[in-house]
Amino acid sequence: MIPLSLILLAASTHIDLANEVVRIPAGDWRYVEVGLKQRPAFVSADYTVEPGSGEVRLALVERDQLDRLPAKPGDGAPDGALAITAAGRSGRLRYRVRVRGEYAVVIDNRLGAGAAAAHLRVSLDFGGRPGPEVTRLSPARQLTVIAITFAVFFAIVSYSARRLLQGIRR
Repeated sequence: MIPLSLILLAASTHIDLANEVVRIPAGDWRYVEVGLKQRPAFVSADYTVEPGSGEVRLALVERDQLDRLPAKPGDGAPDGALAITAAGRSGRLRYRVRVRGEYAVVIDNRLGAGAAAAHLRVSLDFGGRPGPEVTRLSPARQLTVIAITFAVFFAIVSYSARRLLQGIRR
């Protein structure tokens, strides 16, 4: 009989590829390989820059694009990047890769003047795309929705009460 833990492990659709602090010299970049040989997946990458470090950014590129990355003039954005974050102290990259192949998540410090250290987490999810992240309306929109709801409710109640009173008086 197959142990239950092996069944649960085989059914797992989430795989962590990296969860570590990456040190990137100024004007340089590092990457984590993402190999999708069996089926497409949802790539998720998060980073948080440690105190005292400059801003960095993430990019998801095809593996063969890494050869062209250092030679890119201008702002240094990778050619053919599937997804890229803005430079910052933290960031999140989410992308559904639909074609099997070799990819890389690049953490880029080529725009930075000093070395950076960032905690990088990269994972794959082979199940469908996770549901949308929980979001909230701004307080002004919340108030607007509540006011409209109350107005419609009291209009319906007032109309119904008036019709009932007219029916009783007849």
